[in-house]
Amino acid sequence: MEDKKYLIFTYGCQMNARDSETIAGILDSLGYAPTEKEEAADLILFNTCSVRENPERKLYGKVTQLRRLKEERPDLIIGICGCMPQQEIERERIRGKHPEVDLVFGTHNIARLPELLEQARRGRIIEVSDEDNPDGPLPAHRQDDLKAYVNIMYGCNNFCSYCIVPYTRGSERSREPEAILNEIGKLGAAGYKEITLLGQNVNSYGKGLAARIDFAELLRLASEVPGIERIRFTTSHPKDVSERLIEALATLPKVCRHLHLPLQAGSDRILAAMNRGYTSEQYLELVSRIRSRIPDLALTTDLIVGFPTESREDFQQTLEMVKRIRYDAAFMFAYSPRVGTKAAAMEGQLTDAVKQSRLKELIALQNQISAQINSAYLNKTCEILVEGTSPKDPGELTGRTGTNKTVIFPRPEGDAAPWRGRIVPVKITRTLTWTLHGVLEEEVNAQAGVKGNP
Repeated sequence: MEDKKYLIFTYGCQMNARDSETIAGILDSLGYAPTEKEEAADLILFNTCSVRENPERKLYGKVTQLRRLKEERPDLIIGICGCMPQQEIERERIRGKHPEVDLVFGTHNIARLPELLEQARRGRIIEVSDEDNPDGPLPAHRQDDLKAYVNIMYGCNNFCSYCIVPYTRGSERSREPEAILNEIGKLGAAGYKEITLLGQNVNSYGKGLAARIDFAELLRLASEVPGIERIRFTTSHPKDVSERLIEALATLPKVCRHLHLPLQAGSDRILAAMNRGYTSEQYLELVSRIRSRIPDLALTTDLIVGFPTESREDFQQTLEMVKRIRYDAAFMFAYSPRVGTKAAAMEGQLTDAVKQSRLKELIALQNQISAQINSAYLNKTCEILVEGTSPKDPGELTGRTGTNKTVIFPRPEGDAAPWRGRIVPVKITRTLTWTLHGVLEEEVNAQAGVKGNP
C-alpha cells in the first residue's frame, strides 16, 4: 500500500480517545500514515460520542462539508465509528442522508477494521454488532509519549435514565489483570510516567473474572510496575466506592490524590429519577469519610441541570450541595435527551432557555469556588510532572500537580535541557481559577542564598 494516509476526528470521552489510538495503530500496521490535512487523506474516520447532542451536530456538519471533497476524489473513504453507529436511529440517518459515508462500524468492531476497509473499497459497508473486541494485544498509535490511557473494563451496568452508554458500549466486562499489567509494564519500559485507568465505573472492576480481584487490588499491583510514577483513574460511581479504594487512595504513593466522583444532581427526587442509586445524604457521608482519611484530596464531579421535571427548588438543592462540598472543579452540562433512554420519554422536559439559565448560574458558582480553592495553594510547594513548554510562552514550562492542577512556571534562564517527563518542586506564587503559576523551588532557594539566607 503506497502513500496511503488517514485522518481521525475524535469526539467524546477518554474511552473514545483510547479507541482512536487503537484504530490508528491498526491503520499504521496496514501501511497507512497519519495526516492532519483532509485533502491529503485517503481515509477520514469520525470516532463519535452519543452522550450529548452537540458532538452529533458537529459531526454531521463536518461530514456534510466533505461531500465536495468526496466528489473530487471518489476513492476517498469516509467512515463513522464509535458510539453513534451502535444506535439504529443514527445508522438510519447515515443511510438516508449521508451517501458520502462509505464505512460505518461500532465500538465492538474495531478489531475487524482491516476487513471492513477492504469491503468499503468495493461498496458501502455498515457493520455493527455486539461481538467484543479481543482482550489480546491490538496495535496502538499513542497520542502522547508521557501519559497513557489504559482500559481496565468496558461497558456499564448502571442504566442511569439519562445515559446511552449501556446501549452503545454494552454490559460491564473487566479485562484480565495480567493483560492490564502487561500493558502498563510495556508503557513503563517505554518511558511513560503517568497512566490513567479507564472504565465507565472502575469501582466495579473484577466482577465476573475468575481471579478474586477488585479495583483497589489492581491499583496496588499497578503501583508496583517500574517506570510509572503516577496513576490516575476515571470514572468512579459513588454507590460503589469501597473502604479498600479509599485506603488505596490514602496509602499508595503513586496513586494521585484526585477523585472524580459524579454527583449529577443535589435533589433526592431527581437522583431517584436518574436512577443513580444513592441519596444526597449518602453522597455527603461518603465525601466526609474520604476527606477525613485524605484531607489533601482534590475532588471533582459531573453535574446535569435541567433534567425532566427539575423545579427551581430541585436546582437550588444542587447549588446547596455544591456550596457544601466545594469541588475543585466540575464538568457541568444542560440535560440533553438521548433517544432510547428512559429520561428522553419522560414528561416535564424543560425549555432550553431554562436549562441554559440554570447552567450559567451553576458555572458562576463553581468558578468562584474553584478560584477560592486554588488560592489556598499560594506559597505552597508542589511536585509537578512537567508536560512540556507552555503553548502561550516558549519561555515557560507547564505541568500538573498530583491533584490535577495545571501549573505554569518559567524555564530557568539559559537552560535548554529537556524538561518533559521530569518531576520537579515548584513554589506557587500566583493563583487563578484554572491555573497556578510559580517558580522552581531551586530558583527560590538560589535567590534566598543571594540575599544571605543559605
